[in-house]
Amino acid sequence: MFDPYVLAGPLLRRMDPETAHRMGLKALKCGLAGRDRTPADPRLAVSLWGRTFANPVGLAAGFDKNAEAADALLGLGFGFVEVGGVTPRPQPGNPRPRVFRLPEDGAVINRMGFNNDGLDVVRARLAARDRSGPGLLGVNLGKNKDTEDAASDYEKGAAAFAPLADFLVINVSSPNTPGLRALQGRGPLVEIIQRTHAALRKTGAQTPLLLKIAPDMTAEDEEDIAAVALSEHSGGRLDGLVVSNTTITRPETLKGASRRETGGLSGRPVYAMSTALLGRMAKRTGASLPLIGVGGIASAADAYAKIRAGATLVQLYTALIYGGPSLVQEIKAGLLTLLERDGFASIADAVGADHR
Repeated sequence: MFDPYVLAGPLLRRMDPETAHRMGLKALKCGLAGRDRTPADPRLAVSLWGRTFANPVGLAAGFDKNAEAADALLGLGFGFVEVGGVTPRPQPGNPRPRVFRLPEDGAVINRMGFNNDGLDVVRARLAARDRSGPGLLGVNLGKNKDTEDAASDYEKGAAAFAPLADFLVINVSSPNTPGLRALQGRGPLVEIIQRTHAALRKTGAQTPLLLKIAPDMTAEDEEDIAAVALSEHSGGRLDGLVVSNTTITRPETLKGASRRETGGLSGRPVYAMSTALLGRMAKRTGASLPLIGVGGIASAADAYAKIRAGATLVQLYTALIYGGPSLVQEIKAGLLTLLERDGFASIADAVGADHR
């Protein structure tokens, strides 16, 4: 596949990060980003939640917040795309500048603050889609900054998007909405999951419901989340975990000039901590709960390590800023090579291999 990013990438990286992102979305919407026409390899297919993912490589939430280019993104070869986060009411997010590249570190810091067009606009876009196309679509659900009853916002999101999405993700782990991460406590978490699931079921849809967690938690926090996840999963209310969101920590190894900016750090520096957390959550849940591995994936080896640590699916985002769309094909091809090297017939055979 011809990669226009070879020509456009250097120009985009000279722009303000948020402006460059808007330009990239416009190019996708206009069909200027190309399309992956490589036949799907059945060894990469993943069966999960009664759905078939053509491959385990997905796009994480945050890239297409408003579902403007979901189908064009799927056309790049992703097995699935997660749009959002979407809040019930539109909100502008935090003041600009709020996105900072750290190219020396293969990283980005953002403090966007759930800026999005709101539930009604995004729902209308998804309702107008032709769902017969390739790839699956998830919706990341957030809460408005000024909502006191947090669970009510997730209820609204579930009611709106359950009939239109292949899965939903409760996001209580973004560091850019005040008080949001406090909702990862056992009490608030149980209430949010149960009320969101109840709203989802009222639609009549059988849409899987997942929870996205932060990478920088105490061991006690991890134990609480694992206990809640297992309990809610056994009760049929939670279908998986997304591990993990951006980190508020700042490794001493960071070199980028913007390393002291506040917000969530993503990309290569979060890879080790997110993969370690993934492995711990796989152990804590006894591999009974499907996990999506996110954080710092920039190569097939990175994706494969998360799969071996317990991820059934993986997601990337930041690496696309530096590597461009061709990275998706590179990772899929590399995964096949790694499967062959280790004697696995399929991705499913490799999931959790490090814990056997």
